[in-house]
Amino acid sequence: MHTKNQLHMKPVLNIQSEIGTLRRVLVHSPDSGLGQVVPSKAQDWLFEDIVHLNTLRKGEYDYYIKLLLYFLDAPKIQHSSTIAQSALTSRAFFKPDHPDFHHSDKVIEIESLLADILADPSIKNNLIAAVCAIEGCNYRLQLQLIETAPAKLAKIILSGSINDEDMIFAPVPNMIFTRDLGVVINQYILLNKPAKKARGRESLLMRYIFFTHPYFKAYQKNILEIPDPIQHFLRPGEDEEQRATLEGGDVMVVSKSHVLIGCSERTSPYGANEAIKLLFQHQVVDKITLIRIPSKRDFMHIDTIFTQVKRNIWVLLGTVAKQTINNPNEPVNFFVPAEQQNTEIIQFFRNSQQAPKRFASLEDLLHDISKNDLQSTAETQFIYSGNDVFPYDAREQWTDSCNLLALKEGVVLGYDRNDKTIQAFREKNFRIITAQEMIQLLETKTLTVDEISDTFITLPSAELSRARGGFHCMSLPLFRDSL
Repeated sequence: MHTKNQLHMKPVLNIQSEIGTLRRVLVHSPDSGLGQVVPSKAQDWLFEDIVHLNTLRKGEYDYYIKLLLYFLDAPKIQHSSTIAQSALTSRAFFKPDHPDFHHSDKVIEIESLLADILADPSIKNNLIAAVCAIEGCNYRLQLQLIETAPAKLAKIILSGSINDEDMIFAPVPNMIFTRDLGVVINQYILLNKPAKKARGRESLLMRYIFFTHPYFKAYQKNILEIPDPIQHFLRPGEDEEQRATLEGGDVMVVSKSHVLIGCSERTSPYGANEAIKLLFQHQVVDKITLIRIPSKRDFMHIDTIFTQVKRNIWVLLGTVAKQTINNPNEPVNFFVPAEQQNTEIIQFFRNSQQAPKRFASLEDLLHDISKNDLQSTAETQFIYSGNDVFPYDAREQWTDSCNLLALKEGVVLGYDRNDKTIQAFREKNFRIITAQEMIQLLETKTLTVDEISDTFITLPSAELSRARGGFHCMSLPLFRDSL
């Protein structure tokens, strides 16, 4: 079962912040299933529109992977005798099933991990049986899959296609949003439970990878699974709040001792409650802040309304962040939009003697994190979606202006289409540079990664943004340096 790829992978897990220098990350490159989403099924599969696969890959996602490699694993991408130029231009370097694939042990591809575990006959048989049961496949197809080579089988299971045209079951286009399937907290892995049926196969695959791949073997006792409420299947109706659902976009590790959990369209109160119990029971953190946001498709997860940029700088949606809540001295203001009356923030402590603490607004919470958890001595600053101007704030939040990935403190990746938000970063003295320009500087060694600070790197986003997720969603960090 030990492939060439595995032998070079030293198992390391440790996440203590959202902004420590990123060293290892789990991603999934867009597979052919994305190119087969049809308009009538797009929203069932949680996309807002169909995408053009080749543009999404070559014109957008490949830049993301190049940047990750330059920052995390430069020898894999820098021009040298080990990388044929033809492999880069033909995209072979970015295709997990191609012999010229990069196989980085820092920018780790899910399809490669899946192929690794499928090389074990026992795991292969069990996983195929589980997938076929979920997808309602017939027995002959199950036998056919058992006879398929691991690398090809991994591609089939992820894309739903035996080849580029013949589909045997639905694709899992949301697999590119790896964050939703699991979160590393310190040296623990919290396995999530996606809310929508369209993501059931993704959850199954990630459980198999985390529990059976050698990379995670040393952390088996640290894998935490969210259970469903007892006898949930007897409850009437299909209300998501009656199930324990939790997605990674609603979990943020803001310090070694503090985790944020959102209750949202995708994370139910039951799921959040079970996560809090598990994390406290295993003494993973000392405090957890629950952030209940409106259950709206617009927001989806808490990382669609805010992410961290530096110890003292956050990007966020102003209309949700500034409101005063639970003020007993003021009546309900019916002229305030409903989403501004539904946010609730409660901080719980593992020490049961310490009473829960409430925050009046998201800004108050983030300021408290910067000052008290991260010991920031600088003024806490907020950069607002759309520069806090309507309608640009709402428009750009929809296209993930607040969903940024920090490669290191102060260096973030985001979409190029969010002009007003980018202008807000510029006004805070951040350098704005395109991914193409940054890659050119790194490629020619005009600039080194260590020299980069206070920078917003913009990536092409015409197709990626149709999937309603940014680079925070498209990353599952495994290891960050401590701050």
